[in-house]
Amino acid sequence: MIILKGGLLIRIKKQYTMVSKSNIIKKKAMISALERSLGVVTIACKEVGIARKTHYEWYKEDEDYRNAVDDLADVALDFAESMLHKQIQEKDTTATIFYLKTKGKKRGYIERTEVDANFKFPDLPDINLE
Repeated sequence: MIILKGGLLIRIKKQYTMVSKSNIIKKKAMISALERSLGVVTIACKEVGIARKTHYEWYKEDEDYRNAVDDLADVALDFAESMLHKQIQEKDTTATIFYLKTKGKKRGYIERTEVDANFKFPDLPDINLE
């Protein structure tokens, strides 16, 4: 992808497309809004004043925009993890157990279900195939 100074000419899949400065500004605003909304597209689009369809068109056509959006994918996960750690610090037993079951597997914090594979079929009558 090529963006010339002034930001008006972008190369997309061997085609050149004119992009307005207002779209560039809206794309930057959209990235910021996505970060604030923890990646929720509908909320970010409403904040910026664009349609969801516009976001997905930009995502499909603009590699730089797509990369920036993809980089935000872990923001919500990071937030959830920070909330989990906060709950653990507040001595929330459920949060502690959840953390140990997911992150402490190497140390033996897993639930095991034993399955008895010694199933005995009931006696069936002999079948004559003649």
